[in-house]
Amino acid sequence: MLTARSERVREARTLRRRATREKRGLFLAEGPQAVREAIARPDLLIEVFATPEAASQHADQLDASPAPVRLADASALASLSETVTPQGLVAVCHLLTVSLSEALGSTPRLVAVLVDAQDPGNAGTVIRCADAAGADAVILADDSVDPHGGKCVRATAGSLFHLPIVTGVDAGEVVGVLRQEGLTVLAGDGGAESDLDEAADTGLLTGPTAWLFGNEARGLPDDVVKAADRAVRVPIHGRAESLNLATAAAICLYASARAHRR
Repeated sequence: MLTARSERVREARTLRRRATREKRGLFLAEGPQAVREAIARPDLLIEVFATPEAASQHADQLDASPAPVRLADASALASLSETVTPQGLVAVCHLLTVSLSEALGSTPRLVAVLVDAQDPGNAGTVIRCADAAGADAVILADDSVDPHGGKCVRATAGSLFHLPIVTGVDAGEVVGVLRQEGLTVLAGDGGAESDLDEAADTGLLTGPTAWLFGNEARGLPDDVVKAADRAVRVPIHGRAESLNLATAAAICLYASARAHRR
């Protein structure tokens, strides 16, 4: 049985660092749900580490693995985990990111773009919401967080494996390419004159749409807002000062999803 000192475990543990993930083209997916989605992607899965208890509990799932399942003790799994209570399952996978042209190659109707998003939990939740709303791709532009980091992967609840993810692109370039692909580019901006209700009522959301969402503290840069076709705010009817990034993104993406399906 492998331990925290075993070579394969030590090699996998280096993937907790972003620089190593990018160098080796691999990342860790932790927990039963993430591992289940990884097993469904044999093109991505390299290997799975499991404690004997987790292997027994999830035997049916692990029996379907196209890659080796390696038994390891609890200390080994804890060394691969970034959570307080490890769940005993970790998969090593190829990075999921694709190029911008690949992500937009299938005539997308709904795209979420994060610009300078820094909180991995928020970014992962936006990816999960985009997946649930039927989006075709998620783009993390400029200095956004790494979607393959442990906290972000967990926040996606498996959705990271479901739709194309693009990273390392310039927001201005992305806006131009989205327009060329025929999408209306909307900037989610709390200070915008137009609100989401107006956008829905006037039919603005019925066509292919890309939503831009900004940094948790600063919002979108002014030049990115100006480059968009229109800035739109989520109306706040109560006394809350604002909505956080993931909540606002979910509302906007579902408004577009509803308009597309009416």
